[in-house]
Amino acid sequence: MKRFLKALVLLPLALIVVLLSVANRGIVRVSLDPFSPDQPMASLEMPLFVALFLCVMLGVVIGGVVVWAAQGKHRKVVRQQRRELERMRVGRVEHRPQSQAVATIPPI
Repeated sequence: MKRFLKALVLLPLALIVVLLSVANRGIVRVSLDPFSPDQPMASLEMPLFVALFLCVMLGVVIGGVVVWAAQGKHRKVVRQQRRELERMRVGRVEHRPQSQAVATIPPI
C-alpha cells in the first residue's frame, strides 16, 4: 500500500518535471552581477529548466536550514528533559529500599 501511494505521488511529479524540461529548453543568460547585467564574466548561459530547478532546490535547502534552526529551542528542551529523566531513574534505583529490592514469594 505504501509503495502504491509513493508511486501515485512520484509518477505524476516526474511527468510534470519532464514536461517542464521539454517545454523550457531555451537557453537563457543568468546574470550574477546586478550592476552590469551585460558583462559576460558574471553571467551563465543555461537552459531555462536548469535555472528553474536550481532555484527550487536552493529554496528547499534554505527552507530546511531555516526550519532546522527554528526548531533548535525544542530540541534543547527535549535534551534537557532526557537528562533529567535519566537522573531521576538513577536516583530512584539508588534510593530503593532493600525490602523492595529483593522480593521473594513464600512457598505454599
